Amino acid sequence: MKYQSIPVTPFQQNCSIVWCEKTKQCAIIDPGGDIDKLSAVIEKEGLTPVAIWLTHGHLDHVGGTVALAERYELPIIGPHEGDAFWLDGLPQQSEMFGFPHHDAFRPTRWLKAGETLTLGEESFEVRFTPGHTPGHVVLFNESAHIVFVGDVLFSGSIGRTDFPGGNHQHLMDAIKTQLWPMPDDTVVVSGHGPNTTIGHERKTNPNVR
Repeated sequence: MKYQSIPVTPFQQNCSIVWCEKTKQCAIIDPGGDIDKLSAVIEKEGLTPVAIWLTHGHLDHVGGTVALAERYELPIIGPHEGDAFWLDGLPQQSEMFGFPHHDAFRPTRWLKAGETLTLGEESFEVRFTPGHTPGHVVLFNESAHIVFVGDVLFSGSIGRTDFPGGNHQHLMDAIKTQLWPMPDDTVVVSGHGPNTTIGHERKTNPNVR
């Protein structure tokens, strides 16, 4: 498996393009915007997009979804249905964060805990991680020891829980039960900022005890 993270939008949200090296099939995780920049990577690497995967419904993670789905005729997969109200409220989110208008949308299908997403010869386990939002999920490629965590965990920090539907205890429980059991060398690809590892954050993250 290979991937490339591209910071998009004024929030510098890490959109990750992941692909199977053998088949060149790719998925786009959390396309928050700047879709021409994302398309340039897809074309440069000679990839065939097959899906958009969403970790949660915040605008900086989903703002480019509809346009990208239309450009490549892609299904929109995820997040968990608990974030339906965030996707329904995209026009209000646009106004709140000073973004151009975005229409509400619903995914092709919602995700549930324990599902597996496939990409060529690669597979990703869906883990349900509410707290930052009620319907947040993370995507874990066990064979590659990589997890795409959206806004659950950052290098030295954790996701905010003061937005509507946020819950600090749920976030703590999700990190401890869904992320900490992963191997120490699992690379954490966060929605903002640099990568880290599960082992480093488990030992040093001051927000999770």
